[in-house]
Amino acid sequence: MSETTEPEQPGALALLRARPRFRSLCVARIVSFVGDSLSLVALMLYVASSTGQALAVSVLLLVGDVAPALFSPITGAISDRFDLRKVMITCELVQGALLAIIAFTLPPLPVLLVLVALRAIAGQVFQPASRAAVPALVDDRELPTANSVIGFGTNGAEVIGPLVAAALFPFVGVSGVLLVDAASFVLSAILLCTLPTLPPNPDGDHDDSLVGQAKAGLRFIWHTRAVRVITIGFCSVVAANGIDDVALVLLAKDTFASGDSAVALLLASVGIGLIVGYALLAKYSARLSMPVLLLAGFAISSVGNLLTGLAWAVAAAFTVQAVRGLGLAAMDVASNTLLHRLVPTSMFGRVFGNLYGLIGIAAAVSYIAGGVLLDATSAPVTFVIAGAAGTLVTALTAVSLIRALR
Repeated sequence: MSETTEPEQPGALALLRARPRFRSLCVARIVSFVGDSLSLVALMLYVASSTGQALAVSVLLLVGDVAPALFSPITGAISDRFDLRKVMITCELVQGALLAIIAFTLPPLPVLLVLVALRAIAGQVFQPASRAAVPALVDDRELPTANSVIGFGTNGAEVIGPLVAAALFPFVGVSGVLLVDAASFVLSAILLCTLPTLPPNPDGDHDDSLVGQAKAGLRFIWHTRAVRVITIGFCSVVAANGIDDVALVLLAKDTFASGDSAVALLLASVGIGLIVGYALLAKYSARLSMPVLLLAGFAISSVGNLLTGLAWAVAAAFTVQAVRGLGLAAMDVASNTLLHRLVPTSMFGRVFGNLYGLIGIAAAVSYIAGGVLLDATSAPVTFVIAGAAGTLVTALTAVSLIRALR
């Protein structure tokens, strides 16, 4: 990692100019995320048209989220066991190969689900590896800006992806879009080749098997109080508030009696807030306390849902959800930066891998419980209950985190 004599925290553009290897990682992640968004749209449309069942689409999404979560202790341990650059390059090439197989064969649903699950697991290995690589490419004081830049790029890519898919479909169809995604993974792998070798740091654990290291990662999270509080707090907030996308559709349709345009507007509001939030944090996050930023993110995202339940019109709900997006950006940047600073390098992959896996499970729990609540009550009531639960979790996390950081 190159040395810098700049006394003040560089901004996002200055950081990208000064750290070409970090820039390569960012661009690789953005390319990969754009491709992910492309293939998600393509696969959903293919499953919907080939089966004619909404349940099949739901199962496709569930497999893509739950399968990697179940393997998160192992996928995180892989990042800590091998050279991070090799891990990331291998993951990208595996994902590209699996998507090429899907594109050329367009298999029946059972085979497709297996291939999607394998691709999702490879992606789950890539995620903690890419996060673990960040501190090796920037200085500690640059971590808040670096994490903000990554968040801005990946969330912007998820917005661009569906638009690119819509433009490509009339010309290349489902197979063509999937092949474009496969090519994006190859391009990402090429960019990652410019990174230096990032060898693992031994953690001194007596059991150096993959399963043993996975168990050691779980033990570390549970026995390290601050890390445990951050992990449980983050996942609990997601479990409380994760139903927001589904509830927004019903809020627009049933409560406000609005059309599809209102639905699209409300669904876009959080994404707009996220992108603005990451842009602001890329500039100002270095001046902020990360524990305070984390708790503020929890509070804003939770209170935002509570106030959405009290909104009287689409415009009011849009405004509150956009502000809520700022809170989600704060949660992401603060949690990643805190974990980079609290966790030993030898444990980065396992901590991030388990965090992402648990977040996926928490989101699934929120969808199921929130769906039951939506059917039993209404969208406004669901938002109020979800927001109140998230606010309570925030208060409990604040007390626990203050004690843990002492």
